[in-house]
Amino acid sequence: MKKFVMVAIGGILAGLVVTTQLTGPLLAQNGEKKTDVYQQLDLFGDIFERIRVQYVEDVDEGELIEAAIDGMLTSLDPHSSYLSPEDAADMRVQTRGEFGGLGIEVTQEDGFVKVVSPIDGTPADAAGVEAGDFITHVDGESLLGLALDEAVDLMRGPVGSEIVITVAREGVEKAFDISIVRDTITLTAVRSRIEKDAVVLRVTTFNDQTYPNLEAELQNSVEEIGGMDKVRGIILDLRNNPGGLLTQAIRVADAFLDKGEVVSTRGRNPAEGERYNATPGDLAEGKPIVVLINGGSASASEIVAGALQDHRRAIVVGTKSFGKGSVQTVMPLRGNGAMRLTTARYYTPSGRSIQALGISPDIIVQQPSRRDADAEEATEDNGRPVRSEADLRGRLDNDSFSEDEIRQIKEDRARAEQAARLREEDYQLAYAVDILKGLTALVPQQ
Repeated sequence: MKKFVMVAIGGILAGLVVTTQLTGPLLAQNGEKKTDVYQQLDLFGDIFERIRVQYVEDVDEGELIEAAIDGMLTSLDPHSSYLSPEDAADMRVQTRGEFGGLGIEVTQEDGFVKVVSPIDGTPADAAGVEAGDFITHVDGESLLGLALDEAVDLMRGPVGSEIVITVAREGVEKAFDISIVRDTITLTAVRSRIEKDAVVLRVTTFNDQTYPNLEAELQNSVEEIGGMDKVRGIILDLRNNPGGLLTQAIRVADAFLDKGEVVSTRGRNPAEGERYNATPGDLAEGKPIVVLINGGSASASEIVAGALQDHRRAIVVGTKSFGKGSVQTVMPLRGNGAMRLTTARYYTPSGRSIQALGISPDIIVQQPSRRDADAEEATEDNGRPVRSEADLRGRLDNDSFSEDEIRQIKEDRARAEQAARLREEDYQLAYAVDILKGLTALVPQQ
């Protein structure tokens, strides 16, 4: 026992000696780092003073400082940035659902301004701007080399004013101009419609109103159909949804989950990670769910799609999502400005990070482009009316069916024609409706 204690003490003493020997170099290294930082700050002060005194024109000192701060933040990643007092106020307005502009969510990629997604029903959407477009010029002025905030400032302007953006699009040989009239953008977070007894919930953004809107729209549609027992299923359309508030994404995913993790976030310090779990209750009452996503589905949209996919609560259909798997915290600063800083990555319930990878659909369904659809329509239709036996004079009548049976056949045909029109208007949505039809056909009838 005494030997054991002595060995232990010897070990502790040896450790103390080693620690004492290392303390000097460690303190020296920390001191050197602090000295380097102070030297760099002195260098910044020297450069600032020389610009202020010697630059060829007078400069606004406040703008210089803001530009330096913004440069420091944007050097970290595309989503960290400085928000001037005006930009911070605009952001607070946007989360409430109304603001002025074109109606597009943009990011920066390799120095170019890239459209994450146009927002439904906005001037940009109506003008034909598409997710994945690169905006190269605004009113003839090149955006190359500008910070994202500077490029956004060029696109802002008074409501009713016109702007011409030059767009480079994959699959189109030359860049082309799109003229847009700026307008007040009023976001309707959730809209609903009914397709073949399926409730389609179109979620365009995640702002303060998203969950309340979703709950109300779902309830209205269920009542219109005649009760949840008559609902075939739910289609959650997250296409071209650029994201928004993390809290709202959690609430929307939780709305269709009874239990389990929704999402987790992990920052630099693992101990500061957060886990968000679902609460009991499913607004859809166990009905099948299909989630639609595409390359314009980002951030909060990916949280919802990933959570429902991992819990096998929904089938995800469409194309790969945008791949923004980071969390930004907006921190107020003195002078009413703010700092948007990337503070964590988020992970789906299975523990996967979708940063730069996106959510992969369970079933990949491409949406035919408008050009392809127009070409196909021109080939098939050719402007001539389609004739059938029923249009011929002197035709024989069909006496094999009763009037009720004939009426049922015509109603079935009308539904099939409606489905065909939907495939022409929105192939991905029509595919989702067909999936729900197949899923409900497999469920034993009560």
